[in-house]
Amino acid sequence: MTDTPAPRPNPWIGAISPYKPGEAKLAGRAEPIKLSANENPWGPSPVAIETVRAHARGIHRYPDGGATRLRERIGFLHGLDPDRIVVGTGSDEILQLLPLIYCAAGDSVVHVRHGFMVYPIAARRAGAEPLAAPDTDYTADVDAILATVRADTRIVYLANPNNPTGTMIPGSEVARLHAGLRPDILLVVDQAYAEYLDDPDPDGALALARTAGNVVVTRTFSKIYGLGGLRVGWGTGPVPVIAALNRVRTPFPTATLSLAAAEAAVADQEWVARCREANRAERSRLAAAIDALGNHGLRAVPSAANFVLMTCPETGPLSAASIKAALEADGILVRHLPGQGLPHALRISVGTHEETSRVIGSLARLAA
Repeated sequence: MTDTPAPRPNPWIGAISPYKPGEAKLAGRAEPIKLSANENPWGPSPVAIETVRAHARGIHRYPDGGATRLRERIGFLHGLDPDRIVVGTGSDEILQLLPLIYCAAGDSVVHVRHGFMVYPIAARRAGAEPLAAPDTDYTADVDAILATVRADTRIVYLANPNNPTGTMIPGSEVARLHAGLRPDILLVVDQAYAEYLDDPDPDGALALARTAGNVVVTRTFSKIYGLGGLRVGWGTGPVPVIAALNRVRTPFPTATLSLAAAEAAVADQEWVARCREANRAERSRLAAAIDALGNHGLRAVPSAANFVLMTCPETGPLSAASIKAALEADGILVRHLPGQGLPHALRISVGTHEETSRVIGSLARLAA
């Protein structure tokens, strides 16, 4: 009997490090405090919850593949043309599809060091090489990004605010980055955390996407809208880019209940504002408590999102690994980031007042 060769994946697939989500389970704890995934601890709008219940009887029908009503509501809220909006299975789907459309094997994709790990995964899926641009104090550095761009670069990803650092650059810097890129390079601005800021377009990227031929902005319903479990995201940009995304996306990317919940959530901006204010208050408490322990080597990197990156001593009882273990002993899950070049840091999602108090109390005891 002769050996039959087995199917082989493309060689670049083996270079992908699978995305690892924040831990959700903790041995010995039925319901740990989960501050590892940047979720909204106050949950979705009550109106969205009731809407899901009301639509449950219709789940035997396929959803609207074009997400027509949701695109109309997003367009009305943000002053965008609904025909230039695409809805996906979370913003992740859109972020992942773009290199498949615009990159060939051997091309390159630029992202910021200490950025969202989906970007290098998306690049490698398309056979492209991810290039990490250095940052400055955990913040995107426009000059470093432009210096990292090569002749074969096709896409530049910028998360603003950035995950996992929480930092952001102003609109003037986003505009300077765009102006410094060749027109054949697609600038993708990931605004997953934009709703945590008061300005509806905090870095001017939505305005750029209305007029520029090479800017795409993505947003998600997984963060402030509290719909992470339903997987809804959207993007906007030039007509040719949106048309290309519509050609390759799945026929029904967003489930019936997901669409209904997202439509209701967009309409309830009062809930969004309440969550924004609560997040700002608890984030300030958490950051202040961390910085109060600065003499122990802890620091809260200034954040514009719904989490705080805490840097720690490299060794000792207050190292990131040691604090993570101690917090878990107290029933609290946070995110350690050695895989993102941050072995000395923990990303702590903003929780409710009670959850934040638990974290602050645990850190105070550890540093005592």
